[in-house]
Amino acid sequence: MFGLFKKFKEGLAKTVSAIAAKTHGLFGGRKIDAASVDELEEALITADFGVETADEILAEIKAAYKKDASLHGWQAAAIGAAVLQRVLAGSEGDLKPAASGPTVIAMIGVNGSGKTTTSAKLAWKLKQEGKTVTLAACDTFRAAAVEQLKTWATRLELEIVASHTGADSAAVAFDAWQAARSRGRDYLIVDTAGRLHTKSNLMEELAKIRRVLQKHDPAAPQHRWLVVDGSLGSNSIEQAKVFHQSFGLTGLVVTKLDGTSRGGAIVGIYRQLKIPIYFLGLGEQAEDLQPFSVENYAKAVFGIEG
Repeated sequence: MFGLFKKFKEGLAKTVSAIAAKTHGLFGGRKIDAASVDELEEALITADFGVETADEILAEIKAAYKKDASLHGWQAAAIGAAVLQRVLAGSEGDLKPAASGPTVIAMIGVNGSGKTTTSAKLAWKLKQEGKTVTLAACDTFRAAAVEQLKTWATRLELEIVASHTGADSAAVAFDAWQAARSRGRDYLIVDTAGRLHTKSNLMEELAKIRRVLQKHDPAAPQHRWLVVDGSLGSNSIEQAKVFHQSFGLTGLVVTKLDGTSRGGAIVGIYRQLKIPIYFLGLGEQAEDLQPFSVENYAKAVFGIEG
């Protein structure tokens, strides 16, 4: 458990540092005062927690300060973490397997979100847990995407089904499902083409992949996850809404949190869409894709140990 918390703490270090800088280390030993409450409000908004969540956190800290003028920063941090845990209650994704055949996870998102890398890291993680996995390189639109997934597959010793650049992505998905089924694999992870959510032809390609998979299994893909670049912050909410309307998202993976000070955006995305969060990308290594934990996240962003 502590090892997992350490990953969260390290991965969210830039967000924590940004809050600490704006509040002059409020969550250390010093006492709360009126000025520090204002500083905290600015820090929470800057970290992209959103006005609604920031207001809730501040209201509870102010109420506690009103009752006890000797309230310390560490106590305020505990209040903030408790509010976050309440807001994010029910947000942890539960990866349930299909009733039969391979469980299909479709990875969706715009170019640059980290979708291809995340697909490989997820396959590796499942493999480490003793599951058998096939990767489907369905981002045939970009040669670099197929090569990138192949490179990861070689490095992590993962099974992959791929075709040439420009191949029909739905046909690759079809072949990959057949291969996964015939080999008795537990999971099929489909890396779809990165696309702008405004491009209708590419959204139709996504729908075609789904239709083809459903010829094999009417329930496939059982999981449809949007991979969101955490550094985009709350700007990704609109993007997620459109994908959700078009494809019926069942989950989120938030990447690149180690490279941003806007780690609070997770809260806003969940509040808006109520889509479960399955994994967070907290670094570049395969093991840095970690299952989302509300408790670890809330404690880490407020600098609470363990």
